[in-house]
Amino acid sequence: MSRYVVARLFGTNGVRGVFGDDLTLEVVHDLVMSFATYLGRGPVLVGYDGRTSSPVIARVVCATLNACGMDCSNAGLVPTPCLEFATKKLGYAGGIMITASHNPPQYNGIKPCGPDGVEISRHDERLVEEIYFGRKWNKYAAPASTGEEPSAIGTYLDGIVSHIDCSRISSRKFKVVLDLGNGAQAVAAPEFCNRLGCDTVIINEEIDGQFPGRGSEPTPHNLSGLSRAVTKHNADIGVAFDGDGDRSILCDESGQIMTGDRSALVLTRHILKSHPQAGIVTCLNSGSAIDVIAAQASSQVTRVRVGSVEVSREMLSGGALVGFEENGGFMYGMHNHVRDGVMALGLALDMMATSDFPLSRIASSLPPSHTAKDKIPCTANQAQAIMDTLKKEHPDCNDTDGIKISLGPRQWVMIRASGTEPLVRIYAESDTLQGLEDLMRSYTKKAKAVIDSLGSHAGP
Repeated sequence: MSRYVVARLFGTNGVRGVFGDDLTLEVVHDLVMSFATYLGRGPVLVGYDGRTSSPVIARVVCATLNACGMDCSNAGLVPTPCLEFATKKLGYAGGIMITASHNPPQYNGIKPCGPDGVEISRHDERLVEEIYFGRKWNKYAAPASTGEEPSAIGTYLDGIVSHIDCSRISSRKFKVVLDLGNGAQAVAAPEFCNRLGCDTVIINEEIDGQFPGRGSEPTPHNLSGLSRAVTKHNADIGVAFDGDGDRSILCDESGQIMTGDRSALVLTRHILKSHPQAGIVTCLNSGSAIDVIAAQASSQVTRVRVGSVEVSREMLSGGALVGFEENGGFMYGMHNHVRDGVMALGLALDMMATSDFPLSRIASSLPPSHTAKDKIPCTANQAQAIMDTLKKEHPDCNDTDGIKISLGPRQWVMIRASGTEPLVRIYAESDTLQGLEDLMRSYTKKAKAVIDSLGSHAGP
């Protein structure tokens, strides 16, 4: 095996870094050269999110593809799931999305997808990395050209509406609050709601790479503005998107913010009503209530390592219809096997129109589930020390991805190093809220104690 395979560029989702620091234009050039060599042919569809550095990176990406002899089309500013779906639907050989998703403003990244409109597999990531570190690029060819792809957004929305009952949704005249988070769904989500005849209220609508409204990552802790807007305008539902629009967090008509897990549970149950026994793929850090819902529909749940790539590729290989992550990433295989915030919203509206019940009542009938997560900034060495310490305390833990410690029925803690930022994430589930609080407090304290014992200069 080549020694270059050991080095890693790709994290949990694509290649990310601080622009101008570890993600320089030289790195972008070399990475695109490597992807082009791996892909072997064009044309390639290129798109980007609303980060300040994205347009200049897009120009470098397109110029590099052209220098490799590959034609490409620039779709402009689009959500990630739009770029992915258009790549598949419009017949491109591959796609490159320029985004750092939910990371802070100083970050950016490259997320490549194959002709199937899905992020390339972990195996193919390693092939790209081997080309990159070995500088095994194809020689420069006669320059090709860059065109535009104006139909990407329309193609994307056409695909979504084909999977929901638009006439029934339109007849309900739902009021929807969109928290766009100053991100890329600003160019698609409002038009989607207009197509469905929704009365739409929009907050944080200006595209701004600094994400001044509430940050680029929607969490139950920073969505008070969405909650207030829903209750103020007597809306039927609210939804918040992340920076590149592939994740969404729902808010019911009472202003209650739903976790990503709870959102996924209601959507999965809705899908299983018309597609019983459909396969479900989720990650190790998702709650156990999905197993109850799956059993009720004679369905099977497959759990994989954390990361949308893991879920997407398992869905494809196993023929699963549903995939999700606890962070609000929901995947509907009838549309595309990738996270899609607007597809999730469409399914939620379809569910509400079909059931004739408000979202809060639909969610209230779910199996009880108490989950939480937190994060602690730390270096890579500190993160590893946390894992090593807890592994010694719990030698029988699941160490497939970080460590997952089972403490009883529906009671566990999982700690893993982030694949996108310098921190560790802590997840937990318990059968009671008090038990959940105790678990989170205890293991957060343990992790911080390890960090303190090593000091603040414990390596990269």
